[in-house]
Amino acid sequence: MSRTDTQQPGSLLNGYSFEISAKDAIRLDAIRAIVPSGTIVSITYLPSETDDARIAAARQVRELGFIPMPHVAARRIPSADGLQRFLNRLAIEAQVDRLFVIAGDSAEPAGPFVDALSVITGAQLGDHGIRSIGIAGYPEGHPQISTDKLNRALADKSAALTDFGFSGEIVTQFAFDADPMLTWVAGLRAAGIRMPVRLGLPGPANVGTLLRFAARCGVGASTKVLAKYGASITKLLHTAGPDHLYNDLARSIEMEQHGAVAVHLYPFGGLQKMADWAHTTKSRTS
Repeated sequence: MSRTDTQQPGSLLNGYSFEISAKDAIRLDAIRAIVPSGTIVSITYLPSETDDARIAAARQVRELGFIPMPHVAARRIPSADGLQRFLNRLAIEAQVDRLFVIAGDSAEPAGPFVDALSVITGAQLGDHGIRSIGIAGYPEGHPQISTDKLNRALADKSAALTDFGFSGEIVTQFAFDADPMLTWVAGLRAAGIRMPVRLGLPGPANVGTLLRFAARCGVGASTKVLAKYGASITKLLHTAGPDHLYNDLARSIEMEQHGAVAVHLYPFGGLQKMADWAHTTKSRTS
């Protein structure tokens, strides 16, 4: 396989994105010098944080020269009017033009929206200047949703984005193993879903922290973590970075088979460690 058939070294980190909570926004200024201007910053939806906090975080992301992508969790939206007010403020105060729309993990919907598709098709997002929408992908499956249902939902959302004139991208749950991620992306392309994919990678963190997040998010990878990260039970406090996973992906992705692919980083070990890793790795491999 020639290099022209595969992802160029460093290109997975070209245009990478990363995730924060609203309270993390105050830490962005410290990494501003090593994070490229125009980087997409995804602002997750935590039930413990308010809309005011999420809007303030989006505003700070924009002011620092990054692109805010707030999450909208469908099943946690109490009313259609409340969502409209939230979107209006995001547009006015932070010039938000992209969202990441998910169902959310509530057992019962708090209002009229039952899933991401119902928000995409029924919330008049374009009226508030939204032009691009991210949707969720699960290369290793979801602990509470069957693979068939996940595939149907992804296809339905992809079609709806096209029908409503939105550009779209898929942002995946984090994983620790390249093989299921690559197989999953190839399956998307074979099914005719061509939108860009951002593969979720855990940022540097101690292995114990990674395992806790994996268990919380239903990532079935505990033993793989220990193997991939070269860790033993006695080394759970040691910091591990995503180098093995990143290098496996960079070596194996083929443009013809996998299409447009980039990286989405989850800073489980903190924003500074994540930014340092991304900056160093990109500089070394570009």
